Order: sequence, then C-alpha cells, then structure tokens
Amino acid sequence: MSQLVGCARSDIGDVLEAAMAGARPSRVDCQRLLESGDTKLMGMAAGHLARRGFGRRVTYVNNIILNYTNVCVTDCKFCAFYRPPGDGEAYTLTLDQIRARIRAAWESFGIRQVLIQGGHNPSLPIEYYEEAFAMMRAEFPRVGVHALSASEVDMIARVSRSSTREVLSRLKGAGMQSMPGAGAEILSDRVRGVISPKKITGSDWIRIMREAHEAGLPSSASMMYGHVETASEVADHIDRIARLQERTRGFMAFIPWNFEPNNTALAEEGTVTRGAGGASLLKMIAVSRIALGPIIPHLQSSWLTNGVGMAQLALEYGADDFGGTLIGEEVVSCTGARSTELSGAAIEASIRQVGYEPVERDNFYAPATPSP
Repeated sequence: MSQLVGCARSDIGDVLEAAMAGARPSRVDCQRLLESGDTKLMGMAAGHLARRGFGRRVTYVNNIILNYTNVCVTDCKFCAFYRPPGDGEAYTLTLDQIRARIRAAWESFGIRQVLIQGGHNPSLPIEYYEEAFAMMRAEFPRVGVHALSASEVDMIARVSRSSTREVLSRLKGAGMQSMPGAGAEILSDRVRGVISPKKITGSDWIRIMREAHEAGLPSSASMMYGHVETASEVADHIDRIARLQERTRGFMAFIPWNFEPNNTALAEEGTVTRGAGGASLLKMIAVSRIALGPIIPHLQSSWLTNGVGMAQLALEYGADDFGGTLIGEEVVSCTGARSTELSGAAIEASIRQVGYEPVERDNFYAPATPSP
C-alpha cells in the first residue's frame, strides 16, 4: 500500500516510496527526480519527511554577514560583488572596523553568528584572519564564527605558501568554528570552466571540505543552480556531497540557491539572462530533502534570492531552516535582486504565518540559549 497518495501512478513513485522508507536515492534516481515534472508529488513526499524529522519547528539564525573584502582575483562570471586589486571601489576592513560591526550587531540585535565571506584577496596573510577570529572569540564569546569558503581557504594557503590542511588547523586554533558551503556552485568542472574558470576545481572543494571535517570544523554544503548546468551535473553534485557526508558526517546543512544574473558577466555576455525562478527552487528543495535528508539533517530555504513568500512555500517542500537575518549582506545585493536583510521578528512572523513554529538557533543548529 502506498505511503503517499499518487506514488504508484507516478514515474518516480518507486524513488519516493524508497525515500519514505528511509533509503537514499542513487545518483541515477536523483537525476530521475530532477527530470520529472511531478514536482508537487515530490514536494508532498519531501514535506512529509521534513515534518517526520522536525514536526512544525523551523529554525533560523540571528546573524550578520561580514563581507570583509571585495578584492578578488578569481573574476567569477556569476559575481557582481568583486573588484580587482587597485580598483577605486575595492575595500578591505581593518580589525577595528570588524570589531565595530560585530559590536553594533551584538548590542542592537543580539546576533548568534558572524558569517564571514569575501573575495580572494592576494594581499591578506593568514595572520589577518587569525587576529580577526581570535578577537571575535575573546570579545564576543556567544557569537559563532562561521567563516570562509573552501576557495578562500585555498587562496590563504597560496599566500602563506602552506597546505590547506595547515591553514585550517591554524584558523581553527585562532577561533574559527565552522565553514559555510560557498564556492561549491556546481561541482562539475565543465560548469566551472564556464562560470568560474579561475576558481578551485570541484575535486579541490570536496578535498578541502573533507580536511575541514577531519580537523573538527563542521560546515554547510551549497549548490548554486540556474545558469549553465544540466540535470545530470546537478545529480552528480548532490551525489558527491552525499558520498563525502557518508565518510565524514561533517555537513550540518545543505543550501540550494538560485543564480541571480543581474550585473554579472554571464548576463552581459548573454550566457544567462534570467534567474531560475520559484518553481525551480521548490523542485530543488524537494529533491534535496529526498536525496540528502537521510544523511544531512538540515535543509535551508532561500529567502535571499527568491523572496520570503517562496521561502515560506519551501517549508512545505522539505525545508526546515529559514536561514539568517543576513544583516550587512553585500554580495547578492550587488545584483539588485531585493532587500537582503530581515529582522528576527520578521522571520518569526513569516514562519508563524504559514503555520510553523519558529526556533532561533545557534551556529550549530541547536536552540539558542537566552541572552543574558
């Protein structure tokens, strides 16, 4: 007897039935889901799986994004944020500026996390990051340090003429507590050759994440879709992340988000002129829950690039985390997409509006303890 109405009549019914029984889909079955038009049925299954695990609870984190530098030599074609060295709009924050931004956010909003991401700046030695992280942990001990993409770690290693493993060890020793999943984009080297030919390879991203997990640094994993990727390449991306997770258990969450083409080189050259839209988000959320739910517990909806309404709907399609308040976000805002900040109160109201219970979390997805 089917656990979900409609499974038996669907071309993906066997995959959904297996997922309902706790099985992780194969790479081939993941591609079948991506190529199916039965998004609503996928959403029903994924939503059921999420509620089985989390009930009606939806987490969010009160955080700021610290874009510490926009100086970058990687020149990714999907990025509207970066500036080359010497550009008149290039900047790098000083330690005092970093301290002031965190202090203001802590005193005004009681933030629980600083999400630290920037450009690939060849002028910044590892000591810059060590001093910043040590200051954060000493002066703001209740604020989690969620810092640096795998590709930023690679740049720091190149500048310091060290290995990425040694860089991760030093940064953890200085106070870094976890890593965001940025820089994954799509882990296909064909795709990366089109959208970010100067960035690390997909295999390097996997390797650095493995090293981080082995060093005791948990992380997120991400996927940026809606540009030049194929369904097969998305399935490969999800499968590679799943296989690493089976080895390390270091990924705390998976975050799929859609590419915003405005003000990017991909749009200017005519390669990609339109974003993927809400329907693609719902399919990606549902597929992600079905494919990764058995091994990566948390799945984040994407209000930043799709808007609050779509993020609310994504909760019905398998998401259990609403993301962060994102105070100070600069990267997506450079595309002119939409407002890139929400207050904690606004997020809680949005979650309650669709019948879920908001739970403020900390850096590690545990319920946040009350502020003193």
